[in-house]
Parts: sequence; structure tokens; C-alpha cells
Amino acid sequence: MNQLLDENKELKLSISRAFNETSFGVDLVSGGPPCQSFSMAGMRKKDCDKNSLPWEFARFVKHVKPKIALLENVTGILRPFSEDDGKKYYAWFEVAKVFASLNYVPLCLHINAKYAGVAQNRPRFIMISIRKDYLNQIIPSFTPKEQSLFASGFELSDAILKGEEPEFGLLKCFDVDKQETLYHDTFLQSLIQFKGNEFSVKQAIDDLCTNNAKSYYVNLLNDLLGENVNTIENFSPKLNSESVQRRFRIYQVLTIVSKATEKEVKEVLKGKKVELTYLATQELLNHKFLFENENELRFAINSNQILELLLTHKTKKQTQKALNPNTPAPAALSIPDDACHYDPLRTLTVREMARVQSFPDSFVFRSKLSTGGLSRRFEVPQYTQVGNAVPPLLGRTLGYIIKDLLNRN
Repeated sequence: MNQLLDENKELKLSISRAFNETSFGVDLVSGGPPCQSFSMAGMRKKDCDKNSLPWEFARFVKHVKPKIALLENVTGILRPFSEDDGKKYYAWFEVAKVFASLNYVPLCLHINAKYAGVAQNRPRFIMISIRKDYLNQIIPSFTPKEQSLFASGFELSDAILKGEEPEFGLLKCFDVDKQETLYHDTFLQSLIQFKGNEFSVKQAIDDLCTNNAKSYYVNLLNDLLGENVNTIENFSPKLNSESVQRRFRIYQVLTIVSKATEKEVKEVLKGKKVELTYLATQELLNHKFLFENENELRFAINSNQILELLLTHKTKKQTQKALNPNTPAPAALSIPDDACHYDPLRTLTVREMARVQSFPDSFVFRSKLSTGGLSRRFEVPQYTQVGNAVPPLLGRTLGYIIKDLLNRN
């Protein structure tokens, strides 16, 4: 697209005018460049081709010159890469410098979708870059606290435009957990409106397998983002093999044991250890497991039986988790066996994952149910459509923040 705009000045002018000669230009360009190489769940590679896409996003912004540019990415973009000489390379800071060079003032945020009402623990990096001339117009409408959010962004922009090379640390990234007070009583308030009252997995999916009424959470999604429907699509529960069910039960137990025991068990499952400490074993003996050729959960007879169970169910999978019904879901939910249902022992359906991600029931997913790893380069199966999406409720919240900023003028 950028190459096309480089070569076609007429098209570039039309887009920058929002295809309307009498308009005042484009209000917003929003994007979430693919993030696999930044993700802590994937193989982090500084020089991967996928890492160039945030800069391509910035190039498009340079062509279009919107009032506001919104960039979303995984929280892993905040973690530095190590150079060969030992120096740290912060991708998010480098991207922010590019926007500053384009005469934008970046506001960088580390947020979590669960605080905006999504039933998932999904931290995200958000950069709201406002064109400096537009920001200067609207900043008188800001409270002193709101103005302070842009102070370091202005410093970065001024330094870049003076030809200086700013050091890392000049631009602040406001962490919703570490600097929550900065979100209160500002245009960012809606990003923490459910902090302390997060929605749980049970509230998101319990009615799908029971006769219970839809929860407040589900009705909220359908009222705000879609509509109530009588037929629930993309919901076809499927029991897994006995071996997978036994491993899923192990992961369920790991959600209720100590962190030390959880770490030990995972090292055994990954093949890094072949034994457990006495303390870990004693803790595991207090929980029921599913054993081969048995249909009911029971306690292990002794420590050897627990160790044998773990050693015969080793896995290289890094993302498998069991859902805790009373907390938000974990972040990694993009393939069928990323997580197991809390009852019964099975993978989640597409609809259950969609509920967790805050999709309304009226949103139907097409394409194949799932595909192999290589095929996902060319096809986007239903599970991946859900897992790779920005949670709709978070998108709505960010949309209203942008609307507020645009209405300040």
C-alpha cells in the first residue's frame, strides 16, 4: 500500500482528504501490526521481517496525516531485545521516535483489557499519537492532569525535531497497574472502569453448558456490541482423548497449587526434570487426578504414582492452561488446545473463546474451524480469528476515547 501511495500522488491526496475534497482530512488511522516477533509466547527475533510492520504503519500515517494515529500491540513490545554489543533495543521507543519525527506527540500506555470489561487477562501496548498542530488546538480543554500525560511526548517530539538523539527513558509509558492514579479523572478513565470488579470465565460461558440465565456480562456484550439471538452458532463441544483429558486435569490442579509447585510440575512436563521435591509432592497428593483407564477423579496412592502420571504426559506446548472459573481467562487463546474448560475436561469451543474475548453472540465466525501451523499463514480459521482479534469491548472503549479527543476541538 505504501509503495502504491509513493507512486500515485493523486490517490495519496484523495486518501488524505478522506475521499472528500471539502473535508478537513482524516480523523483517525488505527492499526495493530502483526506482533508474533514481539510476543513473549513466540520466538522473539529482533530482525524478523514481521517486526518491520509498525514502521510500515508509520509510513502510512506519514502519507495520510490523520489527526490521531492509534497503534495496538502485544505487551511484549515493551521488553527490550539485546544487541550483540550488549545494548538494549526498545522497539516501542523506536516506533514512538518515528511518529515524533512526523510531528506527532505520542502517548504510550500499558493497559489490560480485563479492566475495560473483557473477561480475559489481556495486557496490551497502546500508542495514541496526536498530530502536534491539532494537539495544540485542543490542549487548552485538558485538565492539568490530562496535560501532564503528554509532557514527555512533547519533550520527545521537540528533541527529534531539533535533530537531537533522545535517550531511552525520556518518553514515559504509563502502566495501568503501576500508575493507575494517572488514569483516574482523565479521558483514559474508561480503561479502568472495571478494575477491581473484573468479569470471570464463568460469567462469560457458564450459560452455554447449563440452564442458567445469561450473566450481566453476556447481556452487556449483546446490548453494546450486537443483539440477543435465539440460536448460538460456533458452539460444538467436543471431548478430547483420554490422554489429553488427563493432561488437562494436571493443568487444572496447577491453577490451585503454589507457584513453586506449578513451576516444578511444568519442568517435568517439559522434560527438564524427572523428579519432584518432597514439598511439591505433598502438595499434589492433596488433589485429585485422572488416571489411565479410570473415569473418575481420585487422589494418588503415593508420590510415585503422581510422578509417573506427569512423566507419561509430557508436552512441549507452552501455552496450554486450564481455566479458573472465578477469574478472567489467560491471554493466550488462539488455537483449540490453548485452554481447557473447567468442567468438563475439554477444549473450548469457538463461541466460548469468543465470549471470553467479548464478541457478542450475533457475531458469527466463518472459514474452517482450525488448521495446522503452516496453513495459518494462508488461512484464518475460526479459532485464530477470535484469538488474534482486539477484544471488541476494548476496541469500543478506545473508540470512545478517540471520539472524546476529536470532539475537544
